[in-house]
Amino acid sequence: MLAKPHHIISPSIFRTPENFVPPQIIRYRPNATTIQPIPISFPDKRVPIQEVNNEKMVAFWDYQFLFMSQRLEVPNPIKLKLIEGSIPKDFPSGTYFLTGPGLFIDDYGSKIHPLDGHGYLRAFEIDGPNGEVRFSAKYVKTKAQMEECDPISGSWKFTHRGPFSVLKGKMIANTKVMKNVANTSILKWGGRLFCLWEGGTPYEINPKTLDTIGSLNFINDDDEVYEARVDQSHAWDVVARILKPILHGIFKMPSRRLLSHYKIDAQRKRLIVMACNAEDMVLPRSHYTFYGSMAAITGQAPMISALSVNHSKTTSSIYILPRFSNTTASNCDTDEYWRKPIEAPQLWLLHVANAFENIDDDGNVTFQIHATACAYKWFNFQKMFGYNWQNDKLDPSMMNCKEGKEQRLPHLVEVTIKLDRTKKLRECTVTRLNKRAKSSDFPVINPECSGYKHRYVYAAASCGSHQTLSHFPFDTLLKLDHLTKKVFTWSPGSRRFVGEPMFVNKGSFGEDDGYLLVVEYVVSRRMCNLVILDSKRIVEARAVIARFEVPKSLTFPLGFHGTWTPKE
Repeated sequence: MLAKPHHIISPSIFRTPENFVPPQIIRYRPNATTIQPIPISFPDKRVPIQEVNNEKMVAFWDYQFLFMSQRLEVPNPIKLKLIEGSIPKDFPSGTYFLTGPGLFIDDYGSKIHPLDGHGYLRAFEIDGPNGEVRFSAKYVKTKAQMEECDPISGSWKFTHRGPFSVLKGKMIANTKVMKNVANTSILKWGGRLFCLWEGGTPYEINPKTLDTIGSLNFINDDDEVYEARVDQSHAWDVVARILKPILHGIFKMPSRRLLSHYKIDAQRKRLIVMACNAEDMVLPRSHYTFYGSMAAITGQAPMISALSVNHSKTTSSIYILPRFSNTTASNCDTDEYWRKPIEAPQLWLLHVANAFENIDDDGNVTFQIHATACAYKWFNFQKMFGYNWQNDKLDPSMMNCKEGKEQRLPHLVEVTIKLDRTKKLRECTVTRLNKRAKSSDFPVINPECSGYKHRYVYAAASCGSHQTLSHFPFDTLLKLDHLTKKVFTWSPGSRRFVGEPMFVNKGSFGEDDGYLLVVEYVVSRRMCNLVILDSKRIVEARAVIARFEVPKSLTFPLGFHGTWTPKE
């Protein structure tokens, strides 16, 4: 099928300001390795950011800083400098692991999409009784990382363009697409630490040294092609049969892949699911359209450009899958409720904070999901985070929107699904959890409430005070009281952004009695801080418990998802 104009969303253009500040340059020392730190240096003629008064220009370059490559590894933990407050004696000792991409530009001029950046694992080891924080960082030694980084010279050359990226010179006919960069999230389970990536097997990490142990396969990873049985011929099945030999043969995509997602039952302290098996071409028909793109096949455009959100469908499908087998309900009639999807009002679910259920005296079941969602018209695969393979700079306008279109942005929602005692659908609604017009994402709760009814949700958000980029990057932490519908916020200050918050439970009785860990990106100084906040004091002047400074030479880019692991 041919691409249609409505398949691709064209965001408003954030034009590079005239007389812009020259880009940062990474200089290399001979025979440097990724184990020996290589400091980031700047051109001598670089205009000091303090002398730049143009608000748009400052906002543009502040955004570039969030995705600045960091080649340094910190194999031996270093003590961070305390610059504000102190860690309480009762703070539970443990480690905050944060993962995300670490490298975006190689030594040959190729720049990749942030989602294709190699996994860079950061660890903040917090010693509560002694009031200290030690920092270490290493790249996940995936197969792709070892192929693209020379361990002797420390130089990088991207040979895998990744599903989101195009390399310099287009690299026509480059068939290496699906590189596992282990950069999406991190999970500790059964004393073992895993870095995950959607579309590949998890990589196990030594939690003490951050050394990569190796990949871990949960299924029999053979090359046997799985053919699904279909009762009726469908156009999608024809497309799948035609494209499968191309994807499996030319692009070396495995016939079966792992989608790296997980869910933990905190009360029972067990892993519910870590990965699920999926075929490459079994696409959710309610969300996507697929069109053949020779530009994507030949390497002149990202492979992800062959997928687009289906705007013509007014609903989104939600599947309710039973966790436990029920031998008394094995007939087709009672199984039908999970075999067919529930059609919810159209939304793109981004990140889930929690989901729980309630069964009344009559056997009726109500499911509630608290998450962040956005409109189809905002979501854009190939330009996420402002990536543009035709430009060396990130275009932050994609992550924002024009005035009057705020309803498309990521925001907190509550999905309510009601089933009667026979599991037939009675109602499915989607409502906003708060009335804020500004964006918010990366919701978290007290992990002890996972799977159970909760009251508080924390998230990264925007206060909307920036004239140019008023919705992203996030510059605020949000606390939502679901019971009273009140919203409390904390902001680190001007030209400071925040990443995903992480809740640390004190082990007491109060649901919000704990701490929030968050990385603060001080773009005005080109530095990062680890901030510890009192979760009860959000919106108060005393919210900050402690702030630790990461050395400027070790400043790292924006992370994705992290995890807190108490000291055993």
